[in-house]
Amino acid sequence: MEGNFRIYHCWRSQCAMKGAKMENLKAKAYELRKDVIRMIVSGKGGHIGGDMSVMEILVSLYFHEMNVSPENFSDPNRDKFVMSKGHSVEALYAVLAAKGFFPIEQVIAEFSKFGSKFIGHPNNKLPGIEMNSGSLGHGLPVCVGMALAEKMNGRTARVYTVMGDGELAEGSVWEGAMAASHYKLDNLCAVVDRNRLQISGNTEDVMHHDDLKARFESFGWNVLSVDGNNIDELNEAFAEARTVKGMPTVVIANTVKGCGSPVMENKANWHHKVPNEEEMAQIMSDLEARREAAEHE
Repeated sequence: MEGNFRIYHCWRSQCAMKGAKMENLKAKAYELRKDVIRMIVSGKGGHIGGDMSVMEILVSLYFHEMNVSPENFSDPNRDKFVMSKGHSVEALYAVLAAKGFFPIEQVIAEFSKFGSKFIGHPNNKLPGIEMNSGSLGHGLPVCVGMALAEKMNGRTARVYTVMGDGELAEGSVWEGAMAASHYKLDNLCAVVDRNRLQISGNTEDVMHHDDLKARFESFGWNVLSVDGNNIDELNEAFAEARTVKGMPTVVIANTVKGCGSPVMENKANWHHKVPNEEEMAQIMSDLEARREAAEHE
């Protein structure tokens, strides 16, 4: 176990050292948001608000934390990821394209077109996607099974899933949470994209979540709470989760729905919306300004 842990960190260090300096992931998150905008405009639909809120989470996982790539995707020892909030697939497609699983221009051209594999929820006919998702409440229970299988097979791979906060109204989430604790799945890390808005409005009006930290703790989970649009805090949280033994970890990622432009931020009507030409121009300008600011931090 200890030897595999050292091998993993050696692999991650080598990845981080490629090129003249470590890639600026904060800037990358804003650049990939622009790909999402192009995708949604081309496909004439998409869950834009959640795509924007979840982007730093995915960038942190795929470019800093997880041992997964096009080269090792057939290796059973790779880390596993399930996008439980599958309606934010556009963000996932953008990240997978940036990892080299498929060309981003193909995604933008084909997204939501008739006969395309780049549909509006994750499609495991595409490289890099573990399972179809979109029916909310399924991701965590499936990942419990995947994490348990890793334990039974004696592998050190970790399993990750991202859920929306509106998704937590599903009972299967809490059945999965109970099972994960019972089996002491310390190789499982769940993330809640806590943007406080869902299709019906404010999550606390639709189905309030009271104290999520206390709730998950009552189910036997290690709980970390971070600014979910802050790459540094996310990286630190995932590193800490890796050190926790005997229980699963959930990262409550407090995010801004529509993060990246005041045109969209914290506005429920941007849950699923296509920007018009004027809105797109403003959003792209805002994203570029934030990307440039991140480059100079």
